[in-house]
Amino acid sequence: MSGINNRIPYTLVWICIAVAGAIAVAGIALQRGETINSMWLVVAAVCVYALGYRFYSAFIAAKVLMLDAGRATPAERFNDGRDFMPTHKWVVFGHHFAAIAGPGPLIGPTLAAQFGYLPGTLWILTGAVLGGCVQDFVTLFFSVRRDGRSLGQMAKDELGPIGGAAAMLGVMMIMIILIAVLGLVVVNAMKHSPWATATVAATIPIAVLMGIYLHQLRPGRVLEATLIGVSLLIFAVLGGGWIDENPVLRSWFDYDAQQLAVMVILYGFASAVLPVWLLLAPRDYLSTFMKLGTIAALAIAIVVLHPELKMPALTQFIDGSGPIFGGKLFPFVFITIACGAISGFHALISSGTTPKLLANEQDARFIGYGAMMMESFVAIMAMIAASVLEPGVFFAINSPAGVVGKEAVDAVAKISAWGFPVSVEKMQTLAQTMGESTLFARTGGAPSLAVGMASLFAQVFGAHLLAAWYHFAIMFEALFILTTLDAGTRVARFMLQDMLGNFNLGLGKKNGYPSILLTSGLVVGAWGYFLYMGTIDPLGGINSLWPLFGIANQMLAAIALCVGTTILVKSAKLKYVWVTALPLSWLIIITTSAAWEKLFSSDLRVGFLAHAGDLSDRLANGLLAEDLVAKAPHLIFNDYLNAGLTATFMLITWLLLGDTLRIIYCVISGKSYPQSSESAHIPSRLVEDWVRD
Repeated sequence: MSGINNRIPYTLVWICIAVAGAIAVAGIALQRGETINSMWLVVAAVCVYALGYRFYSAFIAAKVLMLDAGRATPAERFNDGRDFMPTHKWVVFGHHFAAIAGPGPLIGPTLAAQFGYLPGTLWILTGAVLGGCVQDFVTLFFSVRRDGRSLGQMAKDELGPIGGAAAMLGVMMIMIILIAVLGLVVVNAMKHSPWATATVAATIPIAVLMGIYLHQLRPGRVLEATLIGVSLLIFAVLGGGWIDENPVLRSWFDYDAQQLAVMVILYGFASAVLPVWLLLAPRDYLSTFMKLGTIAALAIAIVVLHPELKMPALTQFIDGSGPIFGGKLFPFVFITIACGAISGFHALISSGTTPKLLANEQDARFIGYGAMMMESFVAIMAMIAASVLEPGVFFAINSPAGVVGKEAVDAVAKISAWGFPVSVEKMQTLAQTMGESTLFARTGGAPSLAVGMASLFAQVFGAHLLAAWYHFAIMFEALFILTTLDAGTRVARFMLQDMLGNFNLGLGKKNGYPSILLTSGLVVGAWGYFLYMGTIDPLGGINSLWPLFGIANQMLAAIALCVGTTILVKSAKLKYVWVTALPLSWLIIITTSAAWEKLFSSDLRVGFLAHAGDLSDRLANGLLAEDLVAKAPHLIFNDYLNAGLTATFMLITWLLLGDTLRIIYCVISGKSYPQSSESAHIPSRLVEDWVRD
C-alpha cells in the first residue's frame, strides 16, 4: 500500500505535464488572427520532449531494443586509442550533439517560417519524438551491436549485396554533397569576419589541450578539463571581439572565401586522421558548451521577455508562391526543416564515431534519443527567434533580389504589397545597429536568425551591445556547422573504408595508417573539390545544390529506417516493427513527393528540368540579359546535375524499401534471407566509475 501511495505524486506530476503540453499544443494550433506569446511554444516543447523521453524512449529501450549494460561495447572490445575508445558518457553526449547539430536546426526552421510559425512548429515536435529521436537511437544501438559498423555496411550485411551496394553508394554520394554544402555555408559565414574566424580557430588548440589533459596528464578528470576548456573558450569569444576591433590583429584573421576553403579542407583532413581523443571528441565536447550555452541564453531571454510572435500562424505563401523558396506547404515544409525533426545525417554519426566511443550500451538511450531531442529544442528556439521579427523585416532580409528587386525601394514596395509593411529607413537603421552596411537580400536564413537572436539578447543582456550580439550569433552559427563537418568527414572515411574492405585490397583496415591517410584524402578531396569550386564560381557553384540538401537528408533517414526495420523483423520483433515503419512510411511519402516536384514541376522556381529548359530556350533565342549569357551554361548544367542526383537518390531509396519488404516477406513466409550480423555477446570488464557512470 505504501508503494502505491509513494507513486501517486509521481503520477500526478506526469499527468500535469501531459495536460499542460496538450493545452499548449492546442493553443498554438488553434490561435488565429491574434499574436501569440512565444512561451506557448516553449511550454509545448518542454512537455512534449519530457513525455517522449520518459515514456516512449523508455519503452523502446526496455521492450524493443532490450539494452544490456553488462554487454561489452565495440569501444571496449576494439580499444585502439584512436577510433575505438571507451569514453565518459557526458563527453560522448557532447561529441554526438556537436556532431549532429549542424545548420539544419538553425537555418531550416528560419526559412520554413515563410509558411508561418504553425506548420514548422508542429512538425518539429511530432517529427522529433516519433521519428528523428527514434532513428538516432535505433541506429546507434544496432551499430553498437555490430562492432560499430557504418550504415552502408549494415545495409549490405542485413539486406544482401544488391540493396547493400545501392545503400553504400547512395549514402556516400549523399554524404559528399552534404559535407560540401556544409563547408560552403561555414566559409560564407566566416569570410571577412575576423571575430568568427579567430574564435573558431582558437577552439582547435583548446581542444588539443583538453585531449592531452584527459588522455595523458589527468585521465578521467572530466570536470577539471571541462572547467579549463570552457574558461579558455570564453576567453576566445571575448578575444575574438577584441581582435575584431584591433586594425592590426584584424588583418591576421580577415580571409576571403578561397583562403578559408583551403583551411577548412586541411582541418577536415586533420580531423579524419588524428586520434579521436586528441581533436575530434574534445573539440566537439567543448563546442557543445558554447552551443548549449547560447541556446540556454536564448531560452532565458525568451522566458524573461516572453515576446509575442509577429509572424502569423499561416501565411499566404502556403500555396507555393513564397519569395524565399518555391514549393507548396506539402511537402516542402518537411524538406526545409529536416534536421530539427528528423535527419539522415544523424544516422551516419550514430553509426560512425559515436558507437566507437560508447562505453555502456545503456547510454545509447541518453545519447541517441536525448541528443536529438536537444537538437529539436534548438529548432524551436530558432523558429521563435525568426518569428519575433516583424514579417516585413524577415522577408526583406531573406527574399532574393531577383524576386523583390535589386533596389531597396522596389523591395519594400513589393513586400509591403504582400501585407507585411516595411520601409527603407527602418531597414537602414536596423543594418546600422547590427554593424552591417545593408541587410537586404541576405538570403540563407543565417543573417535573419542572427538579427532575431541579437534583438532578444540585447534586451536582456545589454542593448548597447547589439552589433556585438549580432556578430556573436553569426560566429555561433559558423561553429555549429563546422563541428558537423569534421565529424561527417571522419564518418565518410569509415564508410569508404567499409566499402573498400569488400574488395580485399587491404584498405579496409581501420587501424592501419596507410588506409586511414588514403581514404581520408579521397573523402576530403571529393567534398573539397566541390567546396573550392563553389567559392571561385561567381554564382556560388555548389549553392545550386542546396535544394538537394533537404531531400537527400530525408532520403538518407529513410535508408536508415529501412535498415532498422529490417533488423527488427529479423530479430523476432515483428510486433514492434511499427516503431520504425511508421516514420519510414511518412518519409517515403514526403521525399518521393518532393523529388517528383523538383524533377517535373512546371514552376520554374521548383522544377529543375523546367528551369533548365527555359534557360536553354532563352539562351538559344537571344532573350537573356548580357550578364546572364556567360552564366547560363553553368546554370543549365547545375539544373541537370540536380535532376540527375535527385532521380538517383529517389531510385536508391525505393530500391532499399523494396529490399526491406522482401526481407520481411521472407521472414514471415519462412524463406531464406541474410542472417543477422549482430556480434556475439561478450561480458563487459569495464569497472572504472569515470567510464561506466
